[in-house]
Amino acid sequence: MNANDLLTKALKASGEPTRLRILALLRQGDLSVGELVDILEQSQPRLSHHLKTLTQAGLVERLPEGSWVYYRTARHGQASHLLATIFDCLNTSVEPFTTDRTALTKVRGARAKSAETYFSSVADDWDNIRALHFPTEAIETALLNITNKGPFEKQIDLGTGTGRMLTLFAPRVKDAEGLDISHHMLTVARANLARSGVDHARVRQGDVTATPFEDATADLVTIHQVLHFMDDPSSVIHEACRLLKPGGELVIIDFATHELDFLREKQGHKRLGIRNADMETWCADAGLTVSPPHRIDPPETLEQGLSVLIWKALRPSSIKDAVA
Repeated sequence: MNANDLLTKALKASGEPTRLRILALLRQGDLSVGELVDILEQSQPRLSHHLKTLTQAGLVERLPEGSWVYYRTARHGQASHLLATIFDCLNTSVEPFTTDRTALTKVRGARAKSAETYFSSVADDWDNIRALHFPTEAIETALLNITNKGPFEKQIDLGTGTGRMLTLFAPRVKDAEGLDISHHMLTVARANLARSGVDHARVRQGDVTATPFEDATADLVTIHQVLHFMDDPSSVIHEACRLLKPGGELVIIDFATHELDFLREKQGHKRLGIRNADMETWCADAGLTVSPPHRIDPPETLEQGLSVLIWKALRPSSIKDAVA
């Protein structure tokens, strides 16, 4: 199918009232089929048919997430340009778009409630971990100081969790994607991004060792408190290198080595911290140049505490840089 055929198909797909409403809603962020059912008050089979048409036309991307499926508008290529033109011309200050926005606000409120419920169930464990290291605010300040000021065209956050790295770097990033295997954590991340007003970052489900992104698409990759959960952390580093553009920056935050065995038993930690020697090996094998880590030790008042390490690694912009 040539470009003109694709354009014709996309125009036909968008030229229907309900599908236009769907596109206007997805412009505000990713939504599941069930959420669209609640907003548009139409049957799931009917909306699924509309979404299939939009997906086949390349206007919408389908994102399976366990038993759920989320949808988002196309961000690249001819379809993205067409959508930008449609949105420029579309008057969303009239019905039914105003009613749709009100319903969308309620859906986002339900997401936030779901996130609150999940965190209530894990709050004790979460707070216990946070209490073991230096205050989060100080760690994040150090992280921002270590990282280049940007602006970055594209951030990919591997193991995004609550989406905190997407929110933290939002002022420096034009476009961002977070990836996580947990549907529960993605619910939390979506709620946090909406609460913070971050509309240029999105999250999706996936494996951090085999991501759905193309080669050399990011100039910033972040990995925050992920590697100590991994059987093979080097595979995550290799995937991060694949995603980085030449000259791109990888930032890794994790615990230094420690002896708190209960984290392995109760929190699922596969490794009791990360050794700098291992990090140097993993980065070298992946073709990255890594700097010595910035270390943040816990307050002396803690009987048991975790030190946090922040590494910055660069993908060489040329063979000459790699040799140097």
